[in-house]
Amino acid sequence: MRPIMTASTTNQAEILQASRFFTHCIQADASRNAQLQQVSELSLSPEHFAQFLQKEICQGASLNKAMRRLRKLVVCSLIKRDLCGQADLNEVVTSISLFADFVVQQHLQALSAEMQTMHGTPIGEESGTEQAMIVLGMGKLGGYELNVSSDIDLIFCYAEDGETRTTDSTQRSLSNHEYFSRLGKKLIAAISEVTEDGYSFRVDMALRPNGASGPLVASFNMIEEYFLIQGREWERYAWVKARAMTGNADDIVALEKIIRPFVYRRYLDYGAIDSLRSMHAQIRAEVVRQESKHPERSNNVKLGRGGIREVEFLAQVFQLIRGGRDASLRDRSTRLTLQVLAEKGIMDVPIIEKLLESYTFLRNLEHRLQYLDDAQTHTFPAKEEDQQRIAQMMECASVTELLEQLRPHREFIAEQFDAIFRDKAENNSENEQGMLAVSLSSPDSDELIAAHLAGLDFSVQDASAFSQRLQATWQSPKVQSLSEASRMKLVALVNNALNIIARQGSNQLLAWNRLLDFMEAIARRAAYLALLTEYPHALARVIRMMAASDWAAKFLTRHPLLLDELLDESSLHQRPDWPAFRLDLQEHLAQHAGDTERQMETLREMHHAMQFRLLAQDLEGQLSVEHLADELSQLADIIVAAVLQSAWLTVASRHTAEPSFAVIAYGKQGGKELGYASDLDVIFLYEDEDQDAPANYAKLAQRFITWMTSHTPAGILFDIDIALRPDGASGLLVSSVASFARYQEKSAWLWEHQALTRARFCAGNASIGEQFEQIRETVLRQQRDADKLRDEVISMRKKMRDANVNRSDLFDLKHEAGGMIDIEFIVQYLVLKYACQYPELTANKGNIALLKRCGELGLIDVRLAKKTADAYRLFRKLQHGIRLQGEDRARVSLEIVEQEASAVRDLWHSLFVDIASPGTAH
Repeated sequence: MRPIMTASTTNQAEILQASRFFTHCIQADASRNAQLQQVSELSLSPEHFAQFLQKEICQGASLNKAMRRLRKLVVCSLIKRDLCGQADLNEVVTSISLFADFVVQQHLQALSAEMQTMHGTPIGEESGTEQAMIVLGMGKLGGYELNVSSDIDLIFCYAEDGETRTTDSTQRSLSNHEYFSRLGKKLIAAISEVTEDGYSFRVDMALRPNGASGPLVASFNMIEEYFLIQGREWERYAWVKARAMTGNADDIVALEKIIRPFVYRRYLDYGAIDSLRSMHAQIRAEVVRQESKHPERSNNVKLGRGGIREVEFLAQVFQLIRGGRDASLRDRSTRLTLQVLAEKGIMDVPIIEKLLESYTFLRNLEHRLQYLDDAQTHTFPAKEEDQQRIAQMMECASVTELLEQLRPHREFIAEQFDAIFRDKAENNSENEQGMLAVSLSSPDSDELIAAHLAGLDFSVQDASAFSQRLQATWQSPKVQSLSEASRMKLVALVNNALNIIARQGSNQLLAWNRLLDFMEAIARRAAYLALLTEYPHALARVIRMMAASDWAAKFLTRHPLLLDELLDESSLHQRPDWPAFRLDLQEHLAQHAGDTERQMETLREMHHAMQFRLLAQDLEGQLSVEHLADELSQLADIIVAAVLQSAWLTVASRHTAEPSFAVIAYGKQGGKELGYASDLDVIFLYEDEDQDAPANYAKLAQRFITWMTSHTPAGILFDIDIALRPDGASGLLVSSVASFARYQEKSAWLWEHQALTRARFCAGNASIGEQFEQIRETVLRQQRDADKLRDEVISMRKKMRDANVNRSDLFDLKHEAGGMIDIEFIVQYLVLKYACQYPELTANKGNIALLKRCGELGLIDVRLAKKTADAYRLFRKLQHGIRLQGEDRARVSLEIVEQEASAVRDLWHSLFVDIASPGTAH
């Protein structure tokens, strides 16, 4: 932020004299200088305003006269504190905004009492309660960032229609609308009429529904109907700032619920960029027109290029885009919003710091332009003497020096504005787009499109395939039902995509088909089309991902909201910061406390977003399969913990604040080998003697499963498998820790102990997690009959093989003899056989680490241990690549993995003797 200006005592008097308004006020009233000496030592607050107002009234002044005199005192005090370095920008804009609130509240209170004496009390026809007028402060007033010499933008409204209730025959009843209309007119006159003492504030009511042609006051029903039917895009921008200055608290909350869905969309609204760009262009056109008529007014620090309005637009475009999903971006202050953009990583911290510095410089300069004559101006004065006065107030030796200081600030703001608002379509070939649009609508579309594609160096065969698919998409009901404007946006995107795909070396047709599937899915969502138009690099990234992976293409088509993740290349490639993600998730869930549906959406959206980032890094080759699985497993742990916490709060009969309950992960999640579409194998444990505990924890488990598996507009979180709980499908949904320990010791089948080798505490009560680990280690370290163990493992493996027969000529990476399940069974067998001698084998370190350790301990051949570990790594990598292409079964040509599969079979043979040949059962 720009530091507070300072000046020597000698210079202070000279600087203050540069303000003609200040000098006139002091000279016009002999008592004001003494008052000013007292007031200017204070950082003004509403309490001070009340004291000074009461003093004026006690001396015989009417409320109107007293308020106008107070206004001059407040403005002179702010001018003095600002120019003498006692107040920074924040104090100046906050103080004058608080004074505007004070003025409105005091006059409204007095006038309401007067109106009620004449007409009775306004009553709501539905609620039967007393109604009060809500005065909304708009613009800079709404954000507590008012200029010292600014007018105030107001909107008047009330909750319910009805009539005033009279108490005696002298009162004349009015409809609520007539009552508040009269009250509003009186309020405007009280504040803005110019008298011998001046005015309190100029009042502008143009932002109300229907503007000057609309009624002066509006009921909530009128406002809601207006938003639904007539509300225009620029009004969303205006209503971001709306702040209730008066009114009943409950009515204000109800009004905010009407305003919020109009201003903020639930989706990411990238169409706001084009809307604000158009609005800015109209404003600039008017400014240019005025400047051409009056060249002497050509330096407008508010509306000119690189001016204050461009900073406000920069802040508000992100509010309109993201505010519907992130409440922290709904602040009415431009400065605070910019700070949030930096905190959220939406814009870089150094850029925000410099924007705030430039914004502060411009606002300080704007104030000095207004201090000159207390006029609401934003342009440099034409007279040289006045220009010099402005330079003096800015503590510059000359006007030239001031303009030199101003120039880099405006250039930086303009540069940042252009980075967001520059029309990206200007980079496209309008001729190409026009040709493509004509071609798609032509009877000879086949030949025309083929010729267009040939011009992009596609082969004749590819051009034909591309053309056929494009025409099929264009003729689809979804696309044909679009407006002409949306279809042209789609044409522009298709044209851009063709140019990108033409430069791509491989998988061109695959990428094209997948992209058009995606385009059809989002065609009716203008916000997504706008995003890809505004951010061409995001379109290029989408095409690269779709060329690389069918699963990625389908994932993005199901969840187009994830397009937002493609905008920031740096964050897309950052390693996940899991503590920060956990905290962010908690904050977002807290914002929607009590709204189960919205919390479930939030969980899915944030989970999918992080999954998508990992997917992008995966497709770029930045993550090994093992590393990716670790990250996906960590993500799942965080989601499980968050769902557990949120679901517990929905159990109305819960008997304790924190559940003594834990989720235990088995299978891929337990072994930290999770994939993108893996389900979660879990069991639920509790330790709680309360009589209500079993029932409440059963409810919690059911709610947990519901939260995880329910299909919402954002999809699901995970499929949940609870078959591994004690006694399987016939067992209880939740188990006490003691009953789980007894079951594992006395009743569990061997395959359940095999599953236990890959189980771990996932989320919930950490003490239960520790007890589970103790039970697990005790069970795994049991002394076992080696022959019986071997026979049961062989028997179980045969059952699995028989249930998954491969009738193809390909090698099944998972189920084939010498495949992944063989390796997993080998590791489980070694743990169960030798953990009694080597406790370290109970550590859940993964199959590769355990194989190597068994080799080092001499339990298996070291060479075979290494080869089998390498085979497992290769099989997982191949399986992952196949799954990314959308295949359900991971099968490859035997030649690719023959050596690795042979090594696995050799190890199996060394342990189980009766190893089978390829294609037959063990």
